[in-house]
Amino acid sequence: MKIFRHHDNLPDEARGSVIVLGNFDGFHKGHQTIIGRAGKLARAMNCPLSVLVLEPHPRSYFNPGQDDFRLTSFRTKAGLLEDFGVDILFVLLFDQKLSHLSAQDFVTDILLADLGILHIFIGYDYRFGAGRGGSAGVLKQMGAMEPFGVTVVEKIMEGDHIYSSTNIRDALRHGDVRRSADRLGHWWHVEGHVLHGDQRGRTINFPTANLSIEGYIKPKLGVYAVRVMIDNGPATGIWTGIANVGKRPTFSTNELLLEAHIFDFDHDIYELLIKVEFVDFIRVERKFDGLSALKTQIEKDCVIAKKILADPENQQTSLPPPRREDYL
Repeated sequence: MKIFRHHDNLPDEARGSVIVLGNFDGFHKGHQTIIGRAGKLARAMNCPLSVLVLEPHPRSYFNPGQDDFRLTSFRTKAGLLEDFGVDILFVLLFDQKLSHLSAQDFVTDILLADLGILHIFIGYDYRFGAGRGGSAGVLKQMGAMEPFGVTVVEKIMEGDHIYSSTNIRDALRHGDVRRSADRLGHWWHVEGHVLHGDQRGRTINFPTANLSIEGYIKPKLGVYAVRVMIDNGPATGIWTGIANVGKRPTFSTNELLLEAHIFDFDHDIYELLIKVEFVDFIRVERKFDGLSALKTQIEKDCVIAKKILADPENQQTSLPPPRREDYL
């Protein structure tokens, strides 16, 4: 997948695509359906499949002081789109200039003149342009007058459930990471570089790999069964473990951290980029009367986590990565 962070002076191979517009936070099953249908048309038209996203997220741009809400980092989202089979990812800087661009100018100046798009796919509730003035209706009207097609994908549902990033965020806030994974169609994870900590876990024989969770939505504070993915170095592989998301009340700290203890692991992974994949919730975070009580509880947590992680329904392969070919 090629990534372009500009929309002018593009090479010929980046122009003339079927494009999907959206934020795609989490890249859940609804997103996969929209992009999959676009991919089917792109195959029929023998042209690239592209996706256009805005960074930073407009919600963050207009409300910079709000709580973190994103299900995925940009790195994760780009990786998911690439694995799915998207050919081109356009990443437009959402700044004051772009925020004041009218819906009509966004289409004519950027999508048509610069990107040379052939067909646009959007979800039924997608809005764009200054003051969110652009809508499915606006695109359809312009498509009737300009040389591009428009497909508006209605609500993607399973039973009475609508696939949406908002619903998945709510599930994570309640600690229901298994339900979130089912709705995402892949395991929710946090990725980041392993931080140098105070090494208190080593004092009770439970060393942890610590990650900042800044930028991500905060799941319910507590202990989870997890998998840890390491892509390089002597510890490359998929490891199982437990993780605590919280402020470590036993130690009276205020910094919110993700601390992962990896089972049967003895490697130095400081500063390495790792992924922590959440499989199931075990218990809420709480304060203990000393290190001995904390160690006893962690031992119990490990037993529970190993049972959860051994369940065939919780294997990583039980949620195979979504692929464009599934929609062709």
